[in-house]
Amino acid sequence: MPFGPERLPGGGAEFRLWAPGAERVELQLTSAQGALEVPMGRSSDGWHRVAIPSATPGDRYRYRIDGGLAVPDPASRFQPEDVHGPSELVDPSAFDWGAAERDWGGHPWHEAVIYELHVGTFSASGDYAGIEARLDHLVELGVTMIELMPLADFPGRRNWGYDGALLYAPDSSYGRPDDLKRLIRAAHQRGLSVLLDVVYNHFGPEGNYLHLYAPPFFHSDRHTPWGAAINFDGPDAGWVRAFFIHNVLYWLEEYRFDGLRLDAVDRIEDASRPDILDALAERVRNGPGRDRHIHLILENDHNDARRYQRDDAGRPRHFTAQWNDDLHHALHGLLTGETDGPYQDFGPDAHDSTTALTARALTEGFAYQGERSAFRGGRPRGTPSANLPPAAVVNFLQNHDQAGNRAFGERLHQLVSAEALDAALALVLLAPSPPLLFMGEEFDAASPFLFFCDFGADLADAVREGRRREFARSARFADPESRRLIPDPNAPATFERSRLDWRWRDDPESGTDTSAEQRRFAHCQAVLALRRKHIAPLIPLLEHGGDALALGPGQLAARWHTSDGRQLQVVANLSAERLELPSRVAPPPTAELVMDHGPGPEPTPAHSAELPPWSVRWTVAATEC
Repeated sequence: MPFGPERLPGGGAEFRLWAPGAERVELQLTSAQGALEVPMGRSSDGWHRVAIPSATPGDRYRYRIDGGLAVPDPASRFQPEDVHGPSELVDPSAFDWGAAERDWGGHPWHEAVIYELHVGTFSASGDYAGIEARLDHLVELGVTMIELMPLADFPGRRNWGYDGALLYAPDSSYGRPDDLKRLIRAAHQRGLSVLLDVVYNHFGPEGNYLHLYAPPFFHSDRHTPWGAAINFDGPDAGWVRAFFIHNVLYWLEEYRFDGLRLDAVDRIEDASRPDILDALAERVRNGPGRDRHIHLILENDHNDARRYQRDDAGRPRHFTAQWNDDLHHALHGLLTGETDGPYQDFGPDAHDSTTALTARALTEGFAYQGERSAFRGGRPRGTPSANLPPAAVVNFLQNHDQAGNRAFGERLHQLVSAEALDAALALVLLAPSPPLLFMGEEFDAASPFLFFCDFGADLADAVREGRRREFARSARFADPESRRLIPDPNAPATFERSRLDWRWRDDPESGTDTSAEQRRFAHCQAVLALRRKHIAPLIPLLEHGGDALALGPGQLAARWHTSDGRQLQVVANLSAERLELPSRVAPPPTAELVMDHGPGPEPTPAHSAELPPWSVRWTVAATEC
């Protein structure tokens, strides 16, 4: 890794900083022996270097820029005093992974069942140890991968993680680097893969000093909603691209994460070929991806199907999958009737009915494959995706965005009936695309997931008012008084309200009624067991998208054909009306029943010609039948 300190063979370390905008840089080093400040040598390519033979892990250091401000290392491995403090020298090879880790290869993608969580609010302790204590719960549930929301060092003690300023330093509020490695080792020992959410479209608004000494990191004439755009294709972009590519490799190799989810890559502008996304994917496939299962997942509003093409052996050429916002939005609109914001693209004025868009997203991945989006000012959105396998998208009913970007952080079970949610989970958790659950979804957590942060006073005021202005376009918040009720993101109470309450699991005999939590957990666990037995083995045999048919409002049928001549089929009635099955979607008499879910205590007959309200039937049959 060219960034950050490098250990010297005889002891000590060489300190390195790419600062093309600085004439001189001094290293400030504080150790048990005292403090020193030494000039660093500058080369013509903008690098400043100095070797300190006496440097040892635990020493703290900063870089003084042109005799003025002293800044942390942009590739710091740890910031014990937050983003404005000194960096700590860390020995990246000191952690003992143990012999068993050498045999860990990760989960193949067809086994993926992902559980997204926020480290700070997942447990009472709000740290890596709090997650480790719940790993057995996740194994019992039936997930195979946990996904951590971003860890890159952010300002303050509370943040979703998307305001990271130092991308190599896991935030100190969650523990030390070895604590994170200990969590990953413990997860692997239980057969759980660990994914990490990373942000490469911007730096956070506080604690980023790159403008001061490395202005080529940013485009002077491009901007994102969060500030200056990162320079991936302009003059002097080479080291900028390397910074991010090595960050990817750092998390995968030094921490042994099993994959990354890249946030909002549609906000990255890069006209070079290969662009930064393809370049980093190629480095991963030809690097750590050669020896173990590494999964690269995108959030990409562009619905760019090219990113997820497979080679002749069915392996991803670049990226494994995309978060399927289209299916979420369609199902959310179907279940709640909401048409505000992005849901307008799936409401009455959409290019197709909500049910048809749900069916299309379920079988083809994208509901928008070039059609015009009203939410985006009538611009075309998306590319054809029917040729992609179902594994190229990740499906979900909830995630951090879909709860946290609501004004009051409501979860889906607080918006729809239990019967409706049961049926929707039976649909999404058994569909051949990998499913994702958001923390607490498996027990209908009563706590909301709110937007929270911990900025300094001036920025805190701007974020609070900006957050409330975002909702002004909604009829519900047109009145200024109603907007004042939206929780203050900077208030500690907003963070605390978002913390999961585990008493239902830890003390079920406390006298508190935990039947709802127990019921939801049992339902999710049972459906995931069916997925593991019946659906996961079929996924590698599904080379293309499926066929779908909207049968009525909230009523649909879908099927996928395997390469060995079988047919996976679902008929779903996500409505309060009984569904009479047309003969063309009735499963053949010889079909194997995977699940027949209904709202009553008794399932409907396996081959009944009708489905009650809120029912879902999954079958597998030989195609010739």
